[in-house]
Amino acid sequence: MSLPKTEGEGTIEEIKEAMVQKHIPYIERAGEQGVQILCLQEIFNTPYFCPGQDRAWYESAETVPGPTTERMAAYAKKYNMVMIVPVYEKEQAGVLYNTAAVIDADGTYLGKYRKNHIPHTSGFWEKFFFKPGNLGYPVFQTRYAKVGVYICYDRHFPDGARVLGLNGAEIVYNPSATVAGLSQYLWKLEQPAHAAANGYFMGCINRVGQEKPWNLGKFYGSSYFVDPRGQIFALASEDKDELLVAEFDLDMIEEVRSIWQFYRDRRPETYGKLVEL
Repeated sequence: MSLPKTEGEGTIEEIKEAMVQKHIPYIERAGEQGVQILCLQEIFNTPYFCPGQDRAWYESAETVPGPTTERMAAYAKKYNMVMIVPVYEKEQAGVLYNTAAVIDADGTYLGKYRKNHIPHTSGFWEKFFFKPGNLGYPVFQTRYAKVGVYICYDRHFPDGARVLGLNGAEIVYNPSATVAGLSQYLWKLEQPAHAAANGYFMGCINRVGQEKPWNLGKFYGSSYFVDPRGQIFALASEDKDELLVAEFDLDMIEEVRSIWQFYRDRRPETYGKLVEL
C-alpha cells in the first residue's frame, strides 16, 4: 500500500486513520475471497518515518495488544481470517519496538514478534525509534498453519530464519518497507534462500510509492510468495496498491523435508561456540 496522507497534511492520528481507512477495503476484499491468513506491511498504519529523526513520531506508538490490534481483531473474527498486524509498539515511556501482532481466525490475540535486527544506515535511522526485539523467534499455532514473523531488515540474517524453522514454522511472513537501491537485488534472493534452506513457505510484503517529506526513494513493492523449494509462485507489481492472494499446499513442506532432510542432517555439534552464544 502507498501512503494516502503524510506529514503536514494532518495530525499524526489523522494520518494513521487515513492509512487504516485505505487498508480496510483490501482487508474486506481478502475476507470476502476466503483468504485464511492475511499479512499487512511493516508498521502498516503510518508512513515509514525512519529516514528522519523527528521525536513527534514517538506519539504514533501504541500498546500491543491495543487499539489497532483490537480493531483488526474484529475483521479477523468477521472473516475467520488470521491476521499479522505490524505496528509501532509502546511498551512503556521510552521503550518502543517495531512489532507484529498475530491474531487468530476467531479474533484471539496470540502474541507478537518484535523486530530483532535494527539498522542504522543509509537513511534508515531505526535505532532512533526502536529497541531491538527481546522475544526471540516465536511461532504461533493459528487455525490454519504454524506461523512465524521476520520483519524487513531481519531478512538479511539467516540465523533467525533458521530458528523459526527449528521452532516449527510452516509459513514465515516478512512485512517490509524497503526502497530501490542498496539491497533491491537481495529482495528476491535472500528470502527464497531462507525458504529453501529451511523447507517452509514465506510471504514477503513491501510498500509501494514514495513518501514525502523524507524522499528516501521508491518503495518498489514486488511482494511475493515463495515455496519450500525456493520458487516464487505469486508476485505483485512494483507500483500498485494491491492484494496478492495465492494458495499454499502445506503438504509440500513434508515432501521437501523428506527429500533433503534439513533437520536430520544438521551438525550443530560441529559449529562450536557459534551455537552457544
